[in-house]
Amino acid sequence: MSTTQLVVEHLSKTYTIRGAEVQIIADLTFDVTAGEIVAIVGPSGIGKTTLLKCLTGLQSISSGTAEIHGKPIDGPPEEMALVFQEYTRSLMPWLTVEKNVRLPLRHLRLPAGEADARVASALASVGLDQSADRFPWQLSGGMQQRVAIARALAYRPEVLVMDEPFASVDAQTRFELEDLCLKIRDEFGMTILLVTHDIDEAVYLSDRVVVLGHRPAVVTRSIDIELPAPRDQITTRALPEFAELRTEIFELIRAGAITTAPSAAA
Repeated sequence: MSTTQLVVEHLSKTYTIRGAEVQIIADLTFDVTAGEIVAIVGPSGIGKTTLLKCLTGLQSISSGTAEIHGKPIDGPPEEMALVFQEYTRSLMPWLTVEKNVRLPLRHLRLPAGEADARVASALASVGLDQSADRFPWQLSGGMQQRVAIARALAYRPEVLVMDEPFASVDAQTRFELEDLCLKIRDEFGMTILLVTHDIDEAVYLSDRVVVLGHRPAVVTRSIDIELPAPRDQITTRALPEFAELRTEIFELIRAGAITTAPSAAA
């Protein structure tokens, strides 16, 4: 039986800008089941990254709730790890790959043997077990993002949160990293929540796509992606169902780019 892991109910976020309150997120409600890959998409500037910051406890929620395993998120949850788009800013250039991956394990106070095993397993999972002694600046962009993913894996989170994780790499590397995500989910049973602007990526990777729209943001649709598994970059993307889902989501995003929701306009 599937277990609901993350629950978001009527979440809103308001900033104070130059003395005026500006609402970015109006009312978001959705949930994420353990082991799912859920993509969040929407028009540029709709508040997708703001939502991730709220869900990871990096920013406070103005109203509504977000819970993981029934516990309110009011700070960074121990059950989550975050992979940023800007991997060059999240990696320490003066530390080797191995030491970068080991970094988040410090506060867990693990026995040395277990920490070593986690680091080795994470590096092997992303194909960097032969690069442990190199420095980030000696690696390609795609390899650096693999280091960032390995660091999250070593922490062993229940939920891996990714903010535009592959936006800064070339197309071929992006495909490889997408397949790596699917491998990680299968290997570790991990839940993955990601923000992406790439509709094809959202359809290829996800079990479900949550579409945000209008300003302030609301959920315009939650779409189940029922494509056959295992997925393949050529075969899956050639399916008629893939094209239909991509078109449906694109139309929702385009419709959601208007300033206000239809009910508000009415």
